[in-house]
Amino acid sequence: MSTRSDLLTTAELLLRTKGYAAFSYADLAEEIGIKKASIHHHFPTKEGLGIAVIESYLFRFSKNLESINEENHDVIARLKAFAEMFVDSSHNGMLPLCGALAAELSALPDSLKELTKKFFDIHLQWLEKNLDLGRAKNVIKAEINPREISRAILSLLEGSSFVSWALSDDEVDQAGFDFILHNIIVN
Repeated sequence: MSTRSDLLTTAELLLRTKGYAAFSYADLAEEIGIKKASIHHHFPTKEGLGIAVIESYLFRFSKNLESINEENHDVIARLKAFAEMFVDSSHNGMLPLCGALAAELSALPDSLKELTKKFFDIHLQWLEKNLDLGRAKNVIKAEINPREISRAILSLLEGSSFVSWALSDDEVDQAGFDFILHNIIVN
């Protein structure tokens, strides 16, 4: 990989394990084995690096959501695949990037705050669209409020990730997610 790619990959890992405020260019230089000046050559500011990391992740995340939709015609399978992304993060010892950023929102530059909000909006819009589709296909109860259920699902999965993180384990409890699914599926 190129130095720029290494920087983005390692910075993402640091964001998801240490947080934005807790990592420095010195940490990044040590992880990759380069001088801080080399980092500044690619990313003159930490904010610029943060923007690049988030935009790169958002691109991959959006492609992942598209893949979930393409590979799963069943809405319930889509929702389960979405939840599995949180499990994967936990198994890899990382917080979800959007959650890690949200936890530090007050310390983030405005540009990163905006990207964090956009990130959550992408999650919620995808969930809402799939819940609406499920309602249209009569596999999700018509009386649910897709916006409310989307927020409940995302809150539960993000929260489970933080509980797992706090307990230093790699288990994201899916019981709450399963409970939501059980209660919104048409029997």
